[in-house]
This record gives sequence, C-alpha cells and structure tokens, in this order.
Amino acid sequence: MASHGIANRLTDSGFRRWRFVLPALLWTIAFFVVPLLFMVVMSLWQRTGREIVATWDLHNYLNFFSKPHLLKALFNSLEIGVTVTLISIVLAYPLAWIIAYRVPERWQRTALILAILPFWTSYVVRSYAWLLVLSKKGIVNSFLLDTGLIAEPLAIASSRYATIIGFVHFFVMLLTLTIYANLKQLSPNYARAAADLGAGPVRTFWHVTLPLTLPGVMVGGFLTFVLCIGDYITPKILGGSNELVLPQVIMLQIGRRADFPNAAAMSIILMLVVTIAYVLCARWLKMERS
Repeated sequence: MASHGIANRLTDSGFRRWRFVLPALLWTIAFFVVPLLFMVVMSLWQRTGREIVATWDLHNYLNFFSKPHLLKALFNSLEIGVTVTLISIVLAYPLAWIIAYRVPERWQRTALILAILPFWTSYVVRSYAWLLVLSKKGIVNSFLLDTGLIAEPLAIASSRYATIIGFVHFFVMLLTLTIYANLKQLSPNYARAAADLGAGPVRTFWHVTLPLTLPGVMVGGFLTFVLCIGDYITPKILGGSNELVLPQVIMLQIGRRADFPNAAAMSIILMLVVTIAYVLCARWLKMERS
C-alpha cells in the first residue's frame, strides 16, 4: 500500500510538472519545429516551370554555392553584420560606462530612457528618416558643403555606408543596455583591489573591468549580429539595390519568381550562419547565463 501511495504521488507530481510545461511545448512545436521542418523539406524540392516538384535532392544548395552573385549576397550580409557589430560595441561601451559610473545614480534611469528613445520610433520611419538625412540634399551634405569640406554632394544614401549607419544607430542602444547591466553588476571591490595592487585606471579596465563584462558585450554583440544579418527592411530602404544582402535575395525569390524551394534553401543557409555565430560565442553566452 505504501509503495502504491508513493507511486501515485510521483505520478501526480510528474503530471503537474507536465501540465505547466505542455502549453509552451505545444506552442514551440506548432510554431517553430513544424515550420522549420517544413522549410527543410521544401528546400529539398525544386520549382520546375510553374510547379513545385518533390525531387528530394541538394540541387538548391549546390546551385547557391555555384552562383557567384548569391555568394556575394551572403558575403555582403556577413561583412555588414560584422562591421555593424564591431562599430556598435566600440560606441556602446563608453556610453554604458559613462551612464554607469559618471552619471549620478538618481539620473541614470533618465539617461537610459534617453538612450533607448530610438526604440520608441517605428523601424520603417527611422530608416526613411536616415534616408532623408543622408541624401544629396540632406543635413549631412548641406553641412559639408556649407563648411567647404566638400565641393560636391557625397553619394551616401542608397549605399552600404547608409545601411551601416542606420543599423549602428539602432543597435548601439541595444548594446548599451546589455553592457550597462553587466557594469552595474560588477562589484566596485574589484577596482579597489586592483588599485591596492598598484594598477592604474587603464590597467584596471583592461585586466579587470573588460574581462568581467565581456559576457555582456558578447551577448549584445551576438544579438546585434543575428538581428542585423537577418534584416530586410534597413538594407532595402537605405542600401537600395546596389548591393544586395541575402534576405533581399530571399525575398526576390519569393516575390518575383515564387521559387519557394530556393528561398527555403537560402533561409536554411542563413540559419546555419547564425548557428555558427552562436557556437563561436557559446562560451561567453554560457558565462552570462551562469
């Protein structure tokens, strides 16, 4: 009887645990696992004429790696993603450090609110605003012309530079929040101990503060890279069609050719790139979770 009672209690306990987990599990299976599996299956098919034929081969993947313009789109995405991530880290770290250590405690919340104001603006509106600022008759070119620094307007809009500027403006705020959170969690005793051992401010930063806040930097950098490499709107508005990135090519396959198998294969390749980025950052991401 006692053993049956224990077994029943264990069964009831297991049922209660699954009762709370099951809705989230079903949601994940229905809206992530099933669509992902469908996309993998679709990538193994081919579009022949106006029909999609279940060929079950790697033709779409081989076709991608054999076309220079498709590889160029992937490299454009990687170059822009890495560039935006590095520039955003370089700009965000000083901003987060100033807010954490130089702004009085009572004003830090206000400073953070001002830092994240771009998040309150529509993504599309923000991109078009930058397009106006960077155009040949925009504020940037007008200032440079008025000061005599240039003789003719610079072609900044509809270029890679405009895309990078638009991305950096957005992602600096994201990185500032992640780095600021790490800086605030850092005990001041570390800096005091370094000073007692004879380390100056610069050595304390390089050997103590930066290594201890590196997990926050890597988390923000990883999120920046992932969101940047998969973005379609900003490169479309600010970059134009001069240098296509992979998300633009995927949309062209769907919108103009209705080639869903080819688009699915490119999407899988893009996901593999993100997975590789995660593997490279996994050490610091685990440190942040712990």
